[in-house]
Amino acid sequence: MFDVAPTELLLVVVVALVVIGPKDLPKAMRFVGKWMGKARGMARHFRAGLDTMMREAELEELEKQWREQNDAIMREFPRIDDVNTPSPAASAPTAGSGPATEAEADEAAAASPPETHAIPPKDGPLP
Repeated sequence: MFDVAPTELLLVVVVALVVIGPKDLPKAMRFVGKWMGKARGMARHFRAGLDTMMREAELEELEKQWREQNDAIMREFPRIDDVNTPSPAASAPTAGSGPATEAEADEAAAASPPETHAIPPKDGPLP
């Protein structure tokens, strides 16, 4: 990271010892260490905030792509009960036709297959 040679480090220690003095040097080192810790903590907090923002942006992009693909699939394969299904009033038995048997009820159930998938909400979070 920093390219400091041992001779340069020794020179800095000697200058600090002469300028600050041997009595106050430990206090000065603690003070510098405390400020370095605060600076590192602030940098770590800032980086974590940036990482969170990047993850949220990526998730939004992935959600947008998912919605586009889902809409394309929904257009390609529409719901089964939406295509050529007679209205419930047209398929209801008339009053004079008599009661329906179990076989007729089974045929009616087989004629209208169950729903294949539900349409997701357009705006809002994914389930």
